Amino acid sequence: MSVVSLLAELADVGASRAGGYDRLAWTRADSKCREWFVAQSESRGLDVEVDRNGNLWAWLNPSLPGSALVVGSHLDSVPRGGAFDGPLGIASAFAALDLLADFAPTRPIAIVAFADEEGARFGVACAGSRLLTGALAADTFRSLTDADGVTTAEAMSNAGQSPDHVGADLERVARIGEFIELHVEQGHLRTSAGVDGLTPDAPLGLATEIWPHGRWRVDLIGQQNHAGTTRLADRVDPMLDLARVILEVRNAAEASGILATVGRVRVSPGAVNAIPGSASAWIDARGSDEDRVVSVMGDIGRGAVLESWTPTTPFDSAFVADVGKAIGGDLPLLPSGAGHDAGVLALAGIPTAMILVRNPSGISHAPEEFAEDGDCERGVVALAAAMRSRTA
Repeated sequence: MSVVSLLAELADVGASRAGGYDRLAWTRADSKCREWFVAQSESRGLDVEVDRNGNLWAWLNPSLPGSALVVGSHLDSVPRGGAFDGPLGIASAFAALDLLADFAPTRPIAIVAFADEEGARFGVACAGSRLLTGALAADTFRSLTDADGVTTAEAMSNAGQSPDHVGADLERVARIGEFIELHVEQGHLRTSAGVDGLTPDAPLGLATEIWPHGRWRVDLIGQQNHAGTTRLADRVDPMLDLARVILEVRNAAEASGILATVGRVRVSPGAVNAIPGSASAWIDARGSDEDRVVSVMGDIGRGAVLESWTPTTPFDSAFVADVGKAIGGDLPLLPSGAGHDAGVLALAGIPTAMILVRNPSGISHAPEEFAEDGDCERGVVALAAAMRSRTA
């Protein structure tokens, strides 16, 4: 079955009226995507299981000796996210396995759909893979809440998944010999060919590393009061400080040559006719150099609280080279400014590679995210070639 046809089966799942897809972790839309994964696995005779952290696994020949070659990605999205970020990697894995129908691997192969990769609902990205490898503590995860105050434990339970046993699963990690994630290109970062992004002449690329990435929260306290009776001179309005923080983040990022974003704010009580009593801003900062990323938050100050940090994550250069050789051709190499489950596994010591499929729009985490059908099919062929090479 073609990857385009497989993606079409998900086209209505979580579709937003405003465009894009709402497939937040542990929601009905996410569950429908997971049901699709199970159906695709069972139709191919794969052994399906859900691990203690909610990650889905589909095994081909699990009883074969040796560690497994694992391929896959995730199915959840950010609000109004694109159609390709995550699902392209899962659909491509199934399509690649179809191309290998007459091939007899000498080691196990698994397709994985990691849970809650985006972190859009509960604030911690790659939760499923971080729990798996022990990078995220179980109690910390269970206590995370969404905007409505629902905890991850409650959300998992509501979706039919027990949160009682989440946490490190080192026995399962030990079964993963290598991991390959196919993913749509996100942005147009400079490649080894010296151009910005993948091009029609080079629709596929290989990632060399993931940039360091931090998330901070700034809490600003004011005095809640009536908007119609409080003189401007008497106000203690945290929104003014919030505006300053947003501008300071942008200016500091420009000065340091990194990327920083205020993508989420919270204002309490959030009434049009009330001066807020408090405001919070969440800052996402990342770039090619760890020191410069951290220095931005030092420039901001204001008691910023670090909520998560991922250092520079290089992919195993020898494994990446072997994957590139199996695919054939001189594929451009480029960094990833986006975080991925592949990075979590790489930090856990697993040889990991990422195949990137050209995104002519250069837009991701938005409805305009795009990959051409032909490039998607090229990605499947490339993934199948890498899988064949690593399991022959």
